[in-house]
Amino acid sequence: MEQSSVARLEEREFRKLSQFIEREVGIKMPPAKKILLESRLQKRLRIHSHRDFREYCDFLFEQNDRQELVEMIDAITTNKTDFMREPAHFDFLVEKALPDVVRGKGHINLWSAACSTGQEPYNLAMFMEEFRERASSCVEYSIRATDISKSCLQKGRNALYSLKDIEDVNLEFKKKYFLKSRDPKSDQVKIKSHIRSRVNFQSINLMKDDYGLKETYDIVFCRNVLIYFDRKNQHEVIGRISSHMNLGAYLFLGHSESMAGMNSGLTSVASSIYKKT
Repeated sequence: MEQSSVARLEEREFRKLSQFIEREVGIKMPPAKKILLESRLQKRLRIHSHRDFREYCDFLFEQNDRQELVEMIDAITTNKTDFMREPAHFDFLVEKALPDVVRGKGHINLWSAACSTGQEPYNLAMFMEEFRERASSCVEYSIRATDISKSCLQKGRNALYSLKDIEDVNLEFKKKYFLKSRDPKSDQVKIKSHIRSRVNFQSINLMKDDYGLKETYDIVFCRNVLIYFDRKNQHEVIGRISSHMNLGAYLFLGHSESMAGMNSGLTSVASSIYKKT
């Protein structure tokens, strides 16, 4: 049945959805976010021809439709990222962190722990190339890019972006790391293959105990994710991430995030940058 009007999210269904989202994903859903949740799930109701949120919640939780649970989480997850976001982090990466971690190593692992649509891990690959060129270093590297959103991961794998997406990228990087479409009417660019080959995308829910990672990492970016978690979940997520970091590895958080008061085994070395000691 096609909906003729916007479905309203009643308190009972909001509680069900918000409790599930916080338990499974760690994202806080206070009453102030009810309208946001209602708005983001309208499309899911339309796709399944549900008249209201009560029908939708019955479908989700009583029928336990796992695929729809994934789609629902995908719809409510905020995915905001840009190329060259928080550029001071990349300056620190090239000037201080990389010279430190590559010492005596032939290969390093990097992890973008909330990669969204792929800009951050591709940025890491670009700056790794710049570092290798500047330092005349032959160190090899691999980048793990993880996110909970399946649609974002697929966009990252596709590596296609608009000209607007790369407007903050300097001209040198645009020439070195992006390919223009052969269609003069297209506004799309593609990450060059030697950069794409360095990045492996994988679905990970940071709230789960087991990330399924076999490698340990020398550089981890987990920026602007902790702000969505409460303090308890923040502490647990940082602990799990830290357990996958090598001694001497660096963790980069968002500039609005802090680990003050956490007993994490990580030491602050610069604003929102920590080292595993």
